[in-house]
Order: sequence, then C-alpha cells, then structure tokens
Amino acid sequence: MVFSRLRRRVKALAVEGDLTPAQASVLARLDKEGPASASDLAVAERVRPQSMAKIVVTMELAGLVERNPDPTDGRRQLVTLTEQGRERRIGDRLAREQWLARTLREHCTDDQLRAVIEVMGLLDDVTHA
Repeated sequence: MVFSRLRRRVKALAVEGDLTPAQASVLARLDKEGPASASDLAVAERVRPQSMAKIVVTMELAGLVERNPDPTDGRRQLVTLTEQGRERRIGDRLAREQWLARTLREHCTDDQLRAVIEVMGLLDDVTHA
C-alpha cells in the first residue's frame, strides 16, 4: 500500500507544462518499450482507439512523438518518441526524483534515511531474485 500511495503521489506532481496523465503514460511506455502503433498503445493503456488517436495527435503537435510507416506493414504507422519527447521524459523523471530526495531529506533523520536506502536495496534484490 505504501508503494502505491507513493507512486500516486509522485505521478501527481505538477511539472512545468505538465502532460495529462494519459500523455505521460504514453511517453513513458514509448520510452521503455519503443515504437508502437496507436492501436497497440490504446490496448496497453486501456483506452478506446479514438481516445488514443487524440492523445497521439496532441503529443505529435507538441513535438513529443512522430508517426512513421511500419517497415513490416505499410498500412500501419508506428508512434515513436522524438528527441524532444525523450528529453521531456528525462526532465519529468528528474523533477520527480528531486522531489522525493528533497522530501526524504526534510522528513527523515540521517539514520532513517540510511535505513530507507538499505531497505530499498533489499527490495531491489528481492525483485531480481
């Protein structure tokens, strides 16, 4: 439950020129998984294809993504993260990481902060086991 609350809190942080949650999610997905068709993105994001089409157009107009023909199927187009989109993703992630680090420093003693770091290392080990 704590991780879910923390994740929601971090995702809810306002970043200058903030994207909608759906746009941020698509940006993250493209950054992690690479190019995808709008229909594949709609399925992955659990939205209607028409809704995803609007999201993609808005992001394309903002210069965050571009659409190119699928090299294996000329009828489809793949949505690809642009360099500007990648930079935006990195900037948003950095802003959220800075918020978390600052908040931990403000609310934790040095001993508590060391304990958090140690526990996170253990949890990381568990996720890789």
